[in-house]
Amino acid sequence: MIKVVLAVQQCRICSMPFSWNNIFWSLWGYKTIVCEKCGTKHRITASGRLVVTFLIVFPMIIFMNFLSPFDNALLTLVFGIFIALIGSLLTPFLVRFKVKWTQPK
Repeated sequence: MIKVVLAVQQCRICSMPFSWNNIFWSLWGYKTIVCEKCGTKHRITASGRLVVTFLIVFPMIIFMNFLSPFDNALLTLVFGIFIALIGSLLTPFLVRFKVKWTQPK
């Protein structure tokens, strides 16, 4: 069973919650998140990347290619970008991160 939790994730080591802003900007480029308290690095999971795709890219493409009621290409593009923006605002609540373990040298 899939469990959906609408809360920002917290550090797996010290349980300090990540800020929404920190998670949001880390998704653009899939950057690691560093815990502000203990310094542990977290990276997005594979399922988290799928969530990003299904909430941002997929709805925008479906709307722009199949569901657009507009004959104007610019208006369709603007609404497609608006749909992507709404999806991107929801992603920090749904993506999950895991601890990035580094190999000792």
